[in-house]
Amino acid sequence: MSNLYLTGDLPGVGGKLKVTPADFRVEELPLYEPCGQGQHTYLKIEKEGLSTFQAVRQIARALNIDVRQVGYAGLKDAQAVTVQTISVGDVPVERAARLQIEGLRVLEVARHTNKLKIGHLRGNRFEIRIRDVPPTALPAAQAILDVLVRRGVPNFFGEQRFGVRGDTHLLGRALVQGDYEAFVRRYLGMPHPDETPRVRQARQRFDEGQIAAALDLWPSGLSDERTVLQTLARHPDDYPRAVRSLPHKLVKFFASAYQSALFNRLLAERLSTIDRLEQGDLAWIHGKGAVFVVQEPQQEQPRADRLEISPSGPLYGFKVTLAQGRPGEAERQLLEQEQLALQDWRRVKLEGARRPFRFPLYDPQLDFDDGLVLRFWLPAGCYATVVLNEVMKSGGDTGGETGGDTGGDEFGSAVALDE
Repeated sequence: MSNLYLTGDLPGVGGKLKVTPADFRVEELPLYEPCGQGQHTYLKIEKEGLSTFQAVRQIARALNIDVRQVGYAGLKDAQAVTVQTISVGDVPVERAARLQIEGLRVLEVARHTNKLKIGHLRGNRFEIRIRDVPPTALPAAQAILDVLVRRGVPNFFGEQRFGVRGDTHLLGRALVQGDYEAFVRRYLGMPHPDETPRVRQARQRFDEGQIAAALDLWPSGLSDERTVLQTLARHPDDYPRAVRSLPHKLVKFFASAYQSALFNRLLAERLSTIDRLEQGDLAWIHGKGAVFVVQEPQQEQPRADRLEISPSGPLYGFKVTLAQGRPGEAERQLLEQEQLALQDWRRVKLEGARRPFRFPLYDPQLDFDDGLVLRFWLPAGCYATVVLNEVMKSGGDTGGETGGDTGGDEFGSAVALDE
């Protein structure tokens, strides 16, 4: 979505991100503070060079606990300095405080009554340095931020949501459609130039029907792919069985990427009027996370002007409520174009939800220190990369760290699919 700008009439500042990990700092804003008692231990950690998944696995290994006992509120990538809270089940505070993992530092430890889960997050605070821009870029950046504060930030899912190969949503589409052969052929085949030579070779062997040879080449670190390959080796052409061998969190991740891609398409169509309500809209109430049907757009528009409410779009699922009027027609037409019905999402057990088409940009600040320094905070689930795309307009990669949560269940749970 880097070429879709709300502020397209304003020039960007260009520049480079993440020249060093310290150029991108994100800190979680918790939904609640630990109460000091309970069976779960909360660790506030600062990490660099570790994704959330990597940190979770290493913490579980260091504490000798099952990885499913570890909880987290949001996902953060490796190429940044990130501060987030991790919960572990019934580990003494003293033991957790002594945790030593390279690239990870324990800042605080406390007890609480429940495990952290995705969504237990108020937002994320960012401090981002854009290098290779002059101090004279400050007025241009400020003009862009002024528009985003007034009209809201387009709530696109960032490009990193769709993976290094850019096809995570296509994997999800195959799962939702029940085309398990198409899923497996894409998941294990189709070499990509950005992958290592060994992985490309393994994918090529799979495309040629050489399952055993592909399995020999596949790196041990890609355990989920190996599991699918091993299942196919034992049960040739049994694609539903191969998909069922995947963890539910991974199936849900692929399917939710497809949700994200469809949402982005609807948002792109609405971008120029992102701050205007239409009859039939399901308006998102930012203070409550609830929606209501807009019957009189002119009457409700002042609330939208204050960014109290916003038009919303669907994250498709078998229980999602679609809009009415012209917005609802657009939502239904997209389903028809994809040859889908809402009930198809039962295959991946996604109920669906509404998501606002824009989000507020809170407390933006600009400074210059070896580059343009942006400070702001965003609600949970919103992507800092969208803000950076608007400011930079470089058309390039704005980096992986988003502050947006990619969803998913706990590690290692089983998946059940319709056959």
